Amino acid sequence: MRVIVDLTRCQGYGQCVFAAPGVFALHGQEALIYDPNPDDAERDRVMRAVGACPVQAVHVDGPVTPVAKGKRRARPAAQNGQRTRWKGRIVIVGASLAGLRAAMVLRREGFTGPLTLIGDEQHEPYDRPPLSKQVMVGQVPPDHTALPRFGELDAEWLLGQRAVGLDLPGRQVRLADGRQVGFDRLLIATGMSARPWFKPEEAALDGVFVLRTMEDAAGLRRHLAATDGRVLVIGAGFTGSECASVCRELGRPVTVAERGPAPLSGALGGVIGAIAADIQREHGVDLRCDTSVTALEGDSSGRLRSARLSDDSTLEVDTAVVALGGVRNVEWLDDSGLAAGVWGVACDAGCRAVDVNGVVTDDIFAAGDIARFPHPVYGYQFVTLEHWGNAVAQAEVAAHNMLCDQSERWPHLWLPVFWSSQFGLNIKSVGVPTFADQVVIAQGSVEERRFVAVYGYQGRITAAVTVDQAMWLPFYQQLIERAAPFPPELATAEGPVELRPVAAEVSDHVAATQNATVVVTGHDPGERRATLVRRRA
Repeated sequence: MRVIVDLTRCQGYGQCVFAAPGVFALHGQEALIYDPNPDDAERDRVMRAVGACPVQAVHVDGPVTPVAKGKRRARPAAQNGQRTRWKGRIVIVGASLAGLRAAMVLRREGFTGPLTLIGDEQHEPYDRPPLSKQVMVGQVPPDHTALPRFGELDAEWLLGQRAVGLDLPGRQVRLADGRQVGFDRLLIATGMSARPWFKPEEAALDGVFVLRTMEDAAGLRRHLAATDGRVLVIGAGFTGSECASVCRELGRPVTVAERGPAPLSGALGGVIGAIAADIQREHGVDLRCDTSVTALEGDSSGRLRSARLSDDSTLEVDTAVVALGGVRNVEWLDDSGLAAGVWGVACDAGCRAVDVNGVVTDDIFAAGDIARFPHPVYGYQFVTLEHWGNAVAQAEVAAHNMLCDQSERWPHLWLPVFWSSQFGLNIKSVGVPTFADQVVIAQGSVEERRFVAVYGYQGRITAAVTVDQAMWLPFYQQLIERAAPFPPELATAEGPVELRPVAAEVSDHVAATQNATVVVTGHDPGERRATLVRRRA
């Protein structure tokens, strides 16, 4: 039995915990953790949890789930001649969350032609968020994180096969083993890889890890179980902060080195970052901000023993987790003719890829972390999202549009929603916190670690971040979509007596290494300039 909770939608009501306490649990006030692969003896209780969830966030293996709330439904395949007549071959490169969801939607919408999924990992699609939570703490083994399949796909799976090139004129995907896979329509969903430590000889030391794949999580878990020394976390974005949280739960001494001014500042700005810093220190983390790791040092047997920092200190450590963000997997698209770069593959609002001349392609689509698309809420600037919910929603839109003519295509209008569980807190955001000039604590109490921070840009609300206040997120999502004025006009018992906006302390330009999970990467609409930047060899 496979279980997945859409934590984008979960609001921490905990009804699933009452229905199936052996599968679901609340960590702190709202942070939900669960077993993705419970024993079949739990099936009846899990099904009661599915029915009890007030926001329908719990899913198990079974029939294909309906389109996400708020999204238009496709007409049944029998009523859509265009969709049922199209018999070409579809290839999906990327067999993770976005690729799997797109494949399921293609079949749900009546596509009966040949379907191939290509993935560079040997495993069937699995869920990545539990790797830095349930897997690290030892609650579930890494191979219990496989994603549910809502129905049979009738697809060809080419797993353990890396795509190394794309021939657009010939409509061929080239694989590392020399094979070529032909397609009529292609979905690019290759996602991201963990950014490695910049010195390969140090990255190879026993005890140095990144955390992105099932193998990464398994290796890190084994190492933590076999050692008891200090853990060094390099980078205090969401992944680094979650790793630090788990290691403190395990009783390990932890040092976090963050070259920015505060944890999470690249994603949430300096004001909320300062609160995150206080939270980490309250939980015993040795947090070093404005500090870089200059070297990792090992012994004669190749085991990590120490680390040198830019503050001239040396730490004795036996574990280092490199959490420097991700690298979008676009290298296989070099010389393909697509507009692909450090921020991903450029595409239109309908998920159709754009070529290097700025022309929208008809048969190449992109979805998930790899896609860079214009967003109307943010001045039609291009947005890249490293979000679980976006991967699902964008894959559904891409799959629908692959089967439709122009008149029936949908735009991808997903408003970014992100979550993180760390230090017993449930942190969720909606909108783009880095697209802001001011922030205000609109509800709750920072001191009690239960509050809502609202972000504004030029007098309108652009984002909100909640800490153990997830039930308010849909309300603020509506305000963002309506371009409501900032600061918000609220009449709640929880709000402060007076709203006092302050500067959001957001970087003017976010670099690819700053651990932001959502980035506005387009031009300033007031400018009319373009610069061609060539990649260095």
